[in-house]
Amino acid sequence: MSKRHKDHQKIGDVLASFVQNSKLEKGLDNVRVERAWRERMGNGVQNYTNSLKLHKGTLYVSLSSSVLRQELSYGKDKIIAIINEELGKELVTKLILR
Repeated sequence: MSKRHKDHQKIGDVLASFVQNSKLEKGLDNVRVERAWRERMGNGVQNYTNSLKLHKGTLYVSLSSSVLRQELSYGKDKIIAIINEELGKELVTKLILR
């Protein structure tokens, strides 16, 4: 029978440690970026978004509308700032619109 440890840890700290140790951080970051894109960009942009992928700090966004792609390309820096603000950390450093 195992012994109980007398030191107490917060559940958030335990989960954060588990995520780091099991290498789930990349997958969770992708999910967080997709949620941030959906929430901050709105339904209009979401309807034309085919796919999102985060790879080494670069967010690849596939859009079905060339007009929307051109419009969004003018505000890439602002979009990156909005997404990172929603995530609470500097995760996206570059935005590629396809």
